[in-house]
This record gives sequence, C-alpha cells and structure tokens, in this order.
Amino acid sequence: MGIAHYIKEIGRGSQGARPLNREQAADLFGQVLDGAVTDLEVGAFCLAMRIKGETAQEMAGFLDATHQRLHRLPASTTRPTIVIPSYNGARKLPVLTPLLALLLAREGLPVLVHGTATESRRVYTSEVLLALAIPAQTAIESIAPGSVAFVPTALLHDGLQRLLDVRRVVGLRNPAHSLVKLMSPVEGKSLLVSSYTHPEYAISMAETLAVMQGNALLLRGTEGEAVADPRRTPKMQGFINGLLVDQQAHQDGTLTTLPELPSGLDAASTAAYIRSVMDGAQPVPTPIAQQVAHILHLVQAL
Repeated sequence: MGIAHYIKEIGRGSQGARPLNREQAADLFGQVLDGAVTDLEVGAFCLAMRIKGETAQEMAGFLDATHQRLHRLPASTTRPTIVIPSYNGARKLPVLTPLLALLLAREGLPVLVHGTATESRRVYTSEVLLALAIPAQTAIESIAPGSVAFVPTALLHDGLQRLLDVRRVVGLRNPAHSLVKLMSPVEGKSLLVSSYTHPEYAISMAETLAVMQGNALLLRGTEGEAVADPRRTPKMQGFINGLLVDQQAHQDGTLTTLPELPSGLDAASTAAYIRSVMDGAQPVPTPIAQQVAHILHLVQAL
C-alpha cells in the first residue's frame, strides 16, 4: 500500500511526468479517499496533478474509485434523475442554479443538486435553496419526481469532502474539483448537467464522458456554475452514452433584451428573483429556457 510510487510517476513536472492507467489511478485515488495515506502524501498528490493535469483515463480511474465508495441516492422509480453539481457559487452574478433545478422539477423530473462551499466570500446554491425553503438533506434519501434535493458532498463521502478542503490549505484546485463535476451520485438512470470555466476543460471533460460512457449536458456555465449565463447563450453539448448527440452553438455578444436580475448577490435577493420567475411575474431568461429544453430533449433519449 501507499502512493509514493505513483507520486514518483506523476510528480516529475509537466514534461517528465508519466500518466497512470485507469486501474492505477483508481487504486491511488481510492487510498486517498479512504484516508490510508499521510497528509504529506495527499499534498504531494494534489500538487503533482495540478502541475501535470489529468488524462481522461486517470479521471476515469478517479471516478471508478469514487463511485465504488459513494453513498448513492436511490434511483427514481419513474424518470431519470437530473444531477447538478454546484461548487463555485456567486461572485459577480446571482447564482441561478436553483432556478434551473426548479424549472426542471416543474417538468416532473427528480433533481439532485450536490455541492459544498469551496471558497470564502461567495454565495452558494445551498444558501439560496435554504432561502427557498429547500434545506440540505441530512441523510441519504430518494428524490420524488418533480422535486429538488440538495445533498452536501460530505454526506456522499466524507473523504471526498476532505480532499476538496485541501484547497483551503494549499490555495490550489486538485482533481477532486473536476471529479465532483463529473460523478454520478445516484443509482439508476441519470443525466449530468455540468460546466467548465476554461475551454481546455471542455475538451478534457468531453473525453472523460466518452470513456465513462456518460449521459450529460456540458456547457460553459456562469462563473463555473452549471447554469447558462442569463445574458448570453453559451455553447452547450449533449452526450448520450459518451457520444455527442446534440449541440447548441455559442452566440456572440449579449442578448438584445436582458432580464431584470437582482442587484444584490445575497441569498434572499436571489431567492426573491427566482420566486418571481417561477410565479410568472418575470420571464425565464432565454438562455436558461434553452438549457432546460436541451436537457428535456436529452432525457427523452435515455
């Protein structure tokens, strides 16, 4: 046991590092999740992967190890579960991930939002959902069709939460921050709605979805959140069993008619705006309406 021999392979710098195969990556990440290695080894692993970057096979191995250990939610009895990772929160724009989740639930879908606060001084989806009277689950439970549930990452796996928390110590992302946007924490059929912040992540995430034969809608989200920017239409890609099946092209510039977004980023202001949209007092922002339509189209293919 131990991961020193893996660190020796991945820790030779951006030019000299050698990638792990899927089985090796699963073994390494499983030991990290299980707490079977020292804090020094965890730090070395995180920094080495930050410099080297993950291959699709390595990320698939990390996901294999994670899926074997997750406390998964039971499958829906009727329709596929929509899985929305939410880890970035709001910094400049209101976090509208809860609006996306509620719009999908209104279509009769069970919607799982999972996440945790990864930085200070941001407003997170969990805070907005709480303001909308949707508290976080405290135990793993099934999600009824037409409802939204928020599950903290620590409830899915405490070792994964510990790895995400390493960022607060070293100040850098590690593979867990990409992994949580690609994992499937439910039994049965599901559709992942995930996002990226930089174009290179669109390539690596698509490659991983292909290896994992995943079902997903992938887009460049709002500040890293998996919801379309309400002011412009981003590129959206749909995957079924890892194959690209649907695509919404990016539209340059802002929309001619912009939604009346709340001036504040706080949870109460964001929740009030979401209520007004759900009640019909304000229109659904066009890019988010298009995102919902793409998701419903993909669900029909499952």
